[in-house]
Amino acid sequence: MSAVAARRAVMTLFSDPSSLQSHRVRLVLAEKNVTCDVEDVDPLDPPEDVIDLNPYGTLPMLVDRELALYDARILCEYIDERFPHPPLLPVDPVSRATTRQYMARIENDWYPLVDLILAGGKNATKARKQLKEGLTVAAPVFAAHPFFMSEEYTLVDATLAPLLWRLPMLGVEFTGAAGKQINTYAAQMFTRQGFVRSLSEPEREMRGG
Repeated sequence: MSAVAARRAVMTLFSDPSSLQSHRVRLVLAEKNVTCDVEDVDPLDPPEDVIDLNPYGTLPMLVDRELALYDARILCEYIDERFPHPPLLPVDPVSRATTRQYMARIENDWYPLVDLILAGGKNATKARKQLKEGLTVAAPVFAAHPFFMSEEYTLVDATLAPLLWRLPMLGVEFTGAAGKQINTYAAQMFTRQGFVRSLSEPEREMRGG
């Protein structure tokens, strides 16, 4: 396993250019300004390295010398620790744990709904409604601080921004006060240089770019 990874002298991210999880990792790399080869991969036809190094054959997957990682949140935290400036997780244990809990909530409550919507079928309408309702309830939180529950940009923002970018494509729109709060936060995220650099061509096309 390590022999395959050792063939790569530069950190490499195997990325699905349309995937929410892959976008999330690309965003962390871009916010950190990390030099990394990003290889676009068809998730239905992964290359040999992904098959050899990842028992699940899933994307994204990061290869850094002899290390291969294949869970998006683990990838994000590894990048943050490997390249500590700027830090995207708080230093103190309480705030750090709270940030991880926010990420877990987003991953468990909202990310699966995106998958259901994209899959289509009878579950898509219900999932779209649940996602809209969940974000609407959380709307005041988006406006309470400069970033999501924080005075600084964190991995929570890097987890949220790729999801919010996909909302028009998913058929999720907002109006009224909640819409203003969510859209203001989203616009702030989308204009960051790191976010712009993180976008793949298919992701740019999601919003007509």
